[in-house]
Amino acid sequence: MTIISLSLKEDFLKEVDRIQKELGFSGRSELIRAGLRMMIADSKEKEKLVGRINSILLVVHNQKYEDIVTEIMHEFEDIINTQIHSHLKGGNCLEVFILDGDAVKVKRLVGLFQTSGKMDYVKLIII
Repeated sequence: MTIISLSLKEDFLKEVDRIQKELGFSGRSELIRAGLRMMIADSKEKEKLVGRINSILLVVHNQKYEDIVTEIMHEFEDIINTQIHSHLKGGNCLEVFILDGDAVKVKRLVGLFQTSGKMDYVKLIII
């Protein structure tokens, strides 16, 4: 087994500790391993997507990052059938995108949101 170090902000670490206790994980490492297993399984599921697909993309972000969402969104107007924007509490926003298009392009759109570093939640649901 390899050991890696991980830097987390204090408020994020508090959430990790809360979830660890709430779900009954034996320690932080076990919780992080479970999270990574889920992310790997999700990635493998997306890798299998080919051809034209229908999907829903959920994105939650702070309102101050609206410009990033708009910039990404404009590049993918050809696969976005519908976009719903809703204001949430705490200055956050929910974006719901209904997508219809090539799986490669859908995966690229999701990847841009995930790697922007500014989104709090990104989830692709395949219909």
